[in-house]
Amino acid sequence: MTAPGRRSSTFSRLLRHGFTDPSGAERLLEGADLAPVRTDPVLLEALGGTADPDLALQGLARLLEAQPDATARRELLDTVIAAKPLRDRLLGVLGASAALAEHLARHPKDWHALVTYEPSDLHPGLAEFEAGLEEAVDPVSLRVAYRRCLLSIAARDVCGTTDVAEVAAELADLATATLRAALALAKAAAPEDAAVCRLAVIAMGKCGGHELNYVSDVDVIFVAEAAEGGDEGKALKAAARLASHLMRICSETTVEGSIWPVDANLRPEGRNGPLVRTLASHLAYYQRWAKTWEFQALLKARPVAGDAELGRAYIEALEPLVWKAAERENFVADVQKMRRRVVENIPVAEVERELKLGPGGLRDVEFAVQLLQLVHGRADASLRSGTTLDALQALAAGGYVGRVDAVQLDDAYRFLRSMEHRIQLFRLRRTHLVPEDDADLRRIGRSLGLRTDPVTELTREWKRHTGVVRRLHEKLFYRPLLDAVAQLAPGEARLSAEAARERMIALGYADPASALRHLEALASGVTRKAAIQRTLLPVLLGWFADSADPDAGLLNFRKVSDALGKTPWYLRLLRDEGAAAENLARVLSAGRLAPDLLMRAPEAVALLGDGDGGGLAPRSRGHLEQEILAAVGRAENAEQGVTAARGVRRRELFRTAAADIVGSYGTETQSAEADQGALVDRVGGAVSDLTAATIAGTLRAVVREGWGDTLPTRFAVIGMGRFGGHELGYGSDADVLFVHEPRDGVDEGEAGAAANKVVSEMRRLLQIPSSDPPLLIDADLRPEGKSGPLVRTLKSYEAYYRRWSLTWESHALLRAEPVAGDEELGRRFVELIDPLRYPTGGLGEDAVREIRRLKARMESERLPRGADPKLHTKLGPGGLSDVEWTVQVLQMRHAREVAGLRTTRTRQALAAALDAGLLPAEDAEILDEAWVLATRVRNAVMLVRGRAGDTFPTESRELAAVGRYLGYGPGHVGDMLDAYRRTTRRARGVVEELFYGG
Repeated sequence: MTAPGRRSSTFSRLLRHGFTDPSGAERLLEGADLAPVRTDPVLLEALGGTADPDLALQGLARLLEAQPDATARRELLDTVIAAKPLRDRLLGVLGASAALAEHLARHPKDWHALVTYEPSDLHPGLAEFEAGLEEAVDPVSLRVAYRRCLLSIAARDVCGTTDVAEVAAELADLATATLRAALALAKAAAPEDAAVCRLAVIAMGKCGGHELNYVSDVDVIFVAEAAEGGDEGKALKAAARLASHLMRICSETTVEGSIWPVDANLRPEGRNGPLVRTLASHLAYYQRWAKTWEFQALLKARPVAGDAELGRAYIEALEPLVWKAAERENFVADVQKMRRRVVENIPVAEVERELKLGPGGLRDVEFAVQLLQLVHGRADASLRSGTTLDALQALAAGGYVGRVDAVQLDDAYRFLRSMEHRIQLFRLRRTHLVPEDDADLRRIGRSLGLRTDPVTELTREWKRHTGVVRRLHEKLFYRPLLDAVAQLAPGEARLSAEAARERMIALGYADPASALRHLEALASGVTRKAAIQRTLLPVLLGWFADSADPDAGLLNFRKVSDALGKTPWYLRLLRDEGAAAENLARVLSAGRLAPDLLMRAPEAVALLGDGDGGGLAPRSRGHLEQEILAAVGRAENAEQGVTAARGVRRRELFRTAAADIVGSYGTETQSAEADQGALVDRVGGAVSDLTAATIAGTLRAVVREGWGDTLPTRFAVIGMGRFGGHELGYGSDADVLFVHEPRDGVDEGEAGAAANKVVSEMRRLLQIPSSDPPLLIDADLRPEGKSGPLVRTLKSYEAYYRRWSLTWESHALLRAEPVAGDEELGRRFVELIDPLRYPTGGLGEDAVREIRRLKARMESERLPRGADPKLHTKLGPGGLSDVEWTVQVLQMRHAREVAGLRTTRTRQALAAALDAGLLPAEDAEILDEAWVLATRVRNAVMLVRGRAGDTFPTESRELAAVGRYLGYGPGHVGDMLDAYRRTTRRARGVVEELFYGG
């Protein structure tokens, strides 16, 4: 008996062994079940080695109490005392997991699963887990068997038999076995469904990557096909029923709880898409609609259950698309934005405790590794692992990540995953929040081997590892510019004046003395601006040198920096967003047009970044009109309104030019746009939409100032030529016709005067000298040409075309399309001219001869004196005029019968002619290639020289810049000219046959 006021020796020993409630533990040990071993030093030592000795003892007492009889209790106690493997495993689990202790209390015989200690038991695989689940006959027994298998995984984990990566792999294998068992149960419940379909289950996320948590949603995608000879529709419905049943078997709560939710939301279209698709449907979606994050998710795709052959086919079909994801526009930006959104969506109160999603958490490591995999895995198959740590090791081995950085990331990731496992294991609940209670932190710390001061040590190690991840993640993920700097020669990451001079000479700067002065101005000083620019300059110099005029690039960068250098967002843009700095370098060194547009409003540099500046994607005509009309509505008078509209036009011209340059040059992470036709179409569509929106805004401004809300006459602007064809270039005039129709009760003279005043005022306002480029309106394609009235009523057009219309006017009307003003009037104008441009019975021979004569006359009269006809993009052989007139003759001949030819766009009409069999595929391809190339040359000349031109420049640097835009490197200008002559010569051959000989 212990004397009053004195602690028993058992109490003291319990304190020494780590019990926090020694009195409660002493009472348990004095109970009938544990009395035989209450003083056994082996038991107390083993309990003291657990994460929570009090919890372990409570679990052991409950397990003994749950045994069916005294014999069973004696067997359990004897085995615990005599068999160290069982003792360590059982007590280790009981001290780390209240949930598994609860399971053992409900199923008191399951402790026998921890007795065996065979080699296969040390590292079980999928086969062993399938054997462990094979007796499950319903969802309840499947849960019991699952927990029994989980018990063995947790036992090896807490005893240190397996490391965190092996535990995660075992959990993924157990999940795979569970999905297979659940699918078998679903099939057994609906054999008629199983008979008509082939269903494969593709694991995604951590299960697919072989790195699952204790408690996590198991992400899957279902793919199905009809059984041989079966109906696809019926098969998909059957497969959907099986898949839904599988999900319920795993997810629904029963008397034994649930296993884990099966989440199919990573499928195409997410929860809005069908649960099950065929392989062809999956492939079509990913080829056409999938977003960047969906390809990132496919990194971890792995077939786990169901039809193995179909699962393999799914992976083989989609894997090539995964490794092309980095070629997608805005790829890195998309990944960065997605990661930022994840952090932003965490409740503020939880950010610092969020182990997975918070800054410096597990997701930072995973995203950084996946980004590098997607960028470099295209060419290096060794990086194509779905497992984070394996991929990180491969990145280090390949030199994509520094070895020291990789080791630190590996250590941090393992520690954070171990914390995550211990947090989830306690209650078997899905959580990634580090608990705030000291008792919980103590248990977690002790489970990780931190025994001196578990709470303090755990917090310190956790913060240290998240700090390492945050630092390295920013280096690898958010600071791509710093990596580029690291690739330069030693000593050049921070430039001295002499190093800068040597570097510029080596890079081919034509005027290194001037360039050095710019560098000194940019990099000298102790300001934040100078510090950021010193970091960027080595990389920028390399990007400038990749252009034809690096001197201009550096000079322009200095101008932008002088204008914006004190603006915080500009410095952040350059520091944080690698794409912005590289895009800026490309734009500033590609020619005169884009820098000139930028210098007039330097804040447009924000468009080059990855943030909220709008990016380089062209804006729709609707959005442009909305912005311009709103600006006009706020203006005090027409001149202010049109000034605002021209300002929008300048900004959007810069956006279009910058996107064109970046797409043509490519970047270090994305190749130049391979589809030259797509580049041409984007520029033509963007500039045409912008011109239409500007004219619409100008019309609104003029009408509002002169007449208020309503003009006395309905008024419409009809786009002609390249404007009507959505093919405007940077320097194109806007060819138009003006049509009006007096409103009811308005005198025709009054209406005509109003319409003429509108036209003259629009033309004046759009050409007022200012910092914004003028927009010239050309109405020379109107009836009677320059001799005819600028504006006509619809009836006047009808009368003229009925009596006097010439062939060339019908020809010109092929490009007519309403672009602004009264929509109904524009529609009726189109109805009026359709019979002229698409004549019934086609084009007569007299008309064909007239068109040929007109074309020959135009070429002889308009070709500039001294110009090389073979290099004239518009009037030269095989140039724009040749291709367009050839296509337009086909339209006038056949558009009445072939609806696809009724378009104002050259390439669309050519494609429709091909579809209708009006010319061979080879001829169509030759004409299209020549038209695209000639258009690209015209765009390049405007971008490089800052003024329009139809021939290649003669100055060597300008010619080289055109070559760089077209994809020709230094020294290959001759190849560019030869390729142009060859392409247009082939096109001229087709024109001779179709236009002149047909």
